[in-house]
Amino acid sequence: MLSVTDLPPFVRADGPDKVTGSGRYTADLTFTGMLVAKFRYAEVAHARITRLDVAAARAIPGVFAVLTAADVPDLRYTPVIPDRTLFARDVVRFEGEVLAAVAAVDAAVAQQALDAIIFEYEELPVVRDLEAAMADDAPLVHQGWESYAVTGDTPRAGNVATFSSLEMGDAAAAMAEATTVVTSRYVADGCHAAPIEPRAIVAQWEGEKVTIWTSTQVPFDARAGVCETLELPASRVRVIVPHLGGGFGGKCGFHFEAHIAALARVARRPVKLVFSRYEEFIAPDRRREGMIIDITTGVNTEGDIVARTAWIAIDNGAYVADAAFFPQLAAMHVAGPYKTPALKIESNLVYTNHQPSGSVRAPTAPQGCWAVESHTDEVAAAAGLDPIEFRRRNIVRTGDVGPVGQTYAEIGLDQCLDRATAAAREAVGELPDDEALGVAVGWWPSFASPAGAYAKMHDDGSVQVITGAQECGTGAVMTLRKIAAEELGIAESDIELIYQDTGAAPAGPGATGSMTLLNHGRAVERAAQEIATQLRELAADHLEAATDDIVLADGLAFVAGSPASNVAIAELAATAAGGDLLLGKASAPMPEWPEIVGSTCVGDQGVASWLAPQFSCHVAHVRLDRDTGVVRVLDVYAAHDSGTIINPIGAHGQVEGGILMGIGQALTEGTQYGEDAKQRNAGLLEYKLQTIADAPGVHTQFVEIPTPDAGPRGAKGLAEAPNVATAGAVANAVAKLVGQPVGRLPMTAERVWNTLREVTP
Repeated sequence: MLSVTDLPPFVRADGPDKVTGSGRYTADLTFTGMLVAKFRYAEVAHARITRLDVAAARAIPGVFAVLTAADVPDLRYTPVIPDRTLFARDVVRFEGEVLAAVAAVDAAVAQQALDAIIFEYEELPVVRDLEAAMADDAPLVHQGWESYAVTGDTPRAGNVATFSSLEMGDAAAAMAEATTVVTSRYVADGCHAAPIEPRAIVAQWEGEKVTIWTSTQVPFDARAGVCETLELPASRVRVIVPHLGGGFGGKCGFHFEAHIAALARVARRPVKLVFSRYEEFIAPDRRREGMIIDITTGVNTEGDIVARTAWIAIDNGAYVADAAFFPQLAAMHVAGPYKTPALKIESNLVYTNHQPSGSVRAPTAPQGCWAVESHTDEVAAAAGLDPIEFRRRNIVRTGDVGPVGQTYAEIGLDQCLDRATAAAREAVGELPDDEALGVAVGWWPSFASPAGAYAKMHDDGSVQVITGAQECGTGAVMTLRKIAAEELGIAESDIELIYQDTGAAPAGPGATGSMTLLNHGRAVERAAQEIATQLRELAADHLEAATDDIVLADGLAFVAGSPASNVAIAELAATAAGGDLLLGKASAPMPEWPEIVGSTCVGDQGVASWLAPQFSCHVAHVRLDRDTGVVRVLDVYAAHDSGTIINPIGAHGQVEGGILMGIGQALTEGTQYGEDAKQRNAGLLEYKLQTIADAPGVHTQFVEIPTPDAGPRGAKGLAEAPNVATAGAVANAVAKLVGQPVGRLPMTAERVWNTLREVTP
């Protein structure tokens, strides 16, 4: 097995700045005359606004702007279901909703202004229980939901913001013929992305144009949100991302950039917002969604799955944000990467008065995988089969048909299962009574999106690549240097990346949905190929050879088979500088999505079939202290099918980070809500992140199957897949030690202790 210590070094261009502390993040930016922004939050989960008076706040010396809903365009935004306004209008629907924004000379004056705002309200019934929220007589989070102009196939009713159903074959008839039928319920709490860098935004106007520096994973989405909500053309809004201190999906989408831009326009000064840790927990509309999953599986006498039915409720929170596709995505994860000829799943996205949910790393996947993999161990036990052998019998393989009738091209889930379990068995040996191994398999789609890139070669042979990609710590952007260098035959150190600036780069999806390498990589590859073609033509003339015979490598252009007949690429670049410049541009064509055959999908939001699906198997080695219920993960053995691995050390790092995040979701990370729907643990003291002291040994293997019509060189995505199967693997190890599944995520020490004693928490 390859160890990270055996891998060649890969120098990140942003590495020295970050490790020396010289790099500047958004919160580090300072401009002459800059003001401090603060928000006034509702601090109540559901209420009708009867009075919001900011006159006293505006009169305070040193206050330059105070804005409310009356000061910005009256329109609703968010994709698919536009149900939100920049500031609360008439009704507040969760505690972190913004009532007003203040810009003042310093933080103390800004806080004084917030304290002077008069907010009076009439409390409304709090909606917090998912099943109760779906009842016909439940209080509505959105009284006017029917008036919201939705797009696409978006069925909805009452507090069900939208739902999806997934159906193949006759599940009822198949279930009736099954020899073993198992039904389970699993409940997952919501949790947070919790990046260590808090959210920060700076906005400055120059005439009619605004530049916004912001800690976002998706600068072009942020720009689009500002343009929409402030009714500005894209040509007047520029978004720049300095170094970004992590995001994990929590910094996807459009958040508060428009608030700060609007403040800066009124104040006529630069304005900066930096969140406190408390604000980082309660205000953004990107947290991992809580879920309830009821699942029933039937198998025959041979141990083959013959039918599966499921019902899913997803805690959407107060506003949909980007969660409209979550019901369909959750349904696919609960179906799982298994051959299931008869399938019926209903999945509901439910409004509550909780903080809105959104795209935290692999949305719905860790919870769905945890539920279906815990359930799979239960089914295997009921059928009298070893859980690994049961999976080996039922997982999808090359040529199999998936949950929506999609036929899978070459995939490696069976190899992932074999490699991860073999590695664990070889390393662990005989276990003591307080230790166990748990196994889980998972999958995750690849998402195609338009993306572009520019490239230009300087007269010294170095190259500047300009891309719409975004770097949030994954290293995926750095892999673009490697791709360009390989196409051009020059060193990676001779490639400079310009990125994270909407004013310079062509549009792209940013760092979301594991899309950086997949989409921006295709664009960079093609842009570099355009310059490579020009270099070959120049070299062919210089060496009096055919263009197709020219090879670019090691900084030289030479004739294939005759490396001594060469010319330096830098010399060719210098020659070109006196004539036609060496330029490249590309807009990567999007791969075609696989065909769906013979299934029924209601509420299709575009993920009914999965482009270049990624597969994984994780085996967790855990220890349980039965006296306290404390679980310790000692090692995780992981095998991933993520297509061709271009940057091995970066890929290993992604798996390690995803696994540690998955352990947090498995054992300690969960948002606690009171009866008033307000968070009870909105801080790092009460919200228990995993730390380096908790990190297990991670032993990773990659099943490299080049995937045509996906990313460059046959790569797939990778950043989210390692977060999918970890909680399921940990849960199955815990269940062996406890004697039954804990059934609630996270599996805190208290919940494990109570399960051990068969006490309902």
